[in-house]
Amino acid sequence: MSINSIFVFLIIGGLLLSKNPVSTDFLLNVVFYILITPAITVVLGKIMHQSETQMTVTDALKRIDSVLQISPLNSSGTQHPADASVELRNVTFSYDGNKKALNHISLSIPEGKTVAFVGPSGGGKSTLANMMVRFFDPQQGEVLIGGANVKEIPKEELMEHLSFVFQNSKLVKGTILDNVRMGKPAASEQEVLKALKLAQCQDIIDKFPNGIHTMIGTKGIYLSGGEQQRISIARAILKNAPILIMDEATAFSDPDNESKIQTAMKELAKNHTVILIAHRLSTLKNADCIYVLKDGKVCESGNFEALNSQNGVFHEMWEEYQKSVEWRVTTA
Repeated sequence: MSINSIFVFLIIGGLLLSKNPVSTDFLLNVVFYILITPAITVVLGKIMHQSETQMTVTDALKRIDSVLQISPLNSSGTQHPADASVELRNVTFSYDGNKKALNHISLSIPEGKTVAFVGPSGGGKSTLANMMVRFFDPQQGEVLIGGANVKEIPKEELMEHLSFVFQNSKLVKGTILDNVRMGKPAASEQEVLKALKLAQCQDIIDKFPNGIHTMIGTKGIYLSGGEQQRISIARAILKNAPILIMDEATAFSDPDNESKIQTAMKELAKNHTVILIAHRLSTLKNADCIYVLKDGKVCESGNFEALNSQNGVFHEMWEEYQKSVEWRVTTA
């Protein structure tokens, strides 16, 4: 209740009371209510906001502590990759110690080849990619990069061999130049511009007066999900690591952005070992080998034509995908 409202209320109340006199006690109670109620409301509001803020801070501190308490992955740093091949030997992994996300998986990806992981949700596709970049270590088996066990490769060297583009790529608050340079901090502006061009980002640069020096995440300047993906691909192109992992890179893209991302991916795949994870099966037709994962196991493998002729899990997925693509909303 504002001060002006209180004065208006007092004037009206005075006029009414002048015609209908009441006791002094009643009048004092009314005045007390008028003066104290707004103060109580403000105090209670502050207490509620303070409690909410305390809960938010407590939760944030707990999450920070949970990260700080995680033991770093050990690495002896005694092995070095000989090439850009990837091999998994009898890899088994479980998040909770019960259900196996990966169950005795063995496969080999030769250097320079493009392979894809597909399958129902929860089949283990992203978990498999996480094993390769050593976000997790398997409970059983080995993951080899260029013949070297990832546990024995110095972590800096391992990261130099790998680039990854995730389905929910995020940009940091900074310029487009800063975001792309994260792939190669010492890169010149010309190198960054070349990477952006190869990643089909010229239209993004052209629409901002400051070009690659445009600050992202401030003054209302934000990029769409597809545009962020292309910037992330430019970062991977600039890094030029021999092994590229792309996890649902076109997941949140509109048709225009998807087409540009596909063109950028083709450029990025040249002379690299590429591992694709995708639900849009049309993007996998040119893969050298497709691995179908279900319940943590590889149930089928082969190129697109071979898998589609087997009438197995992949064939069923392709049929369902075709129906979803052909589906149209019609009016009576």
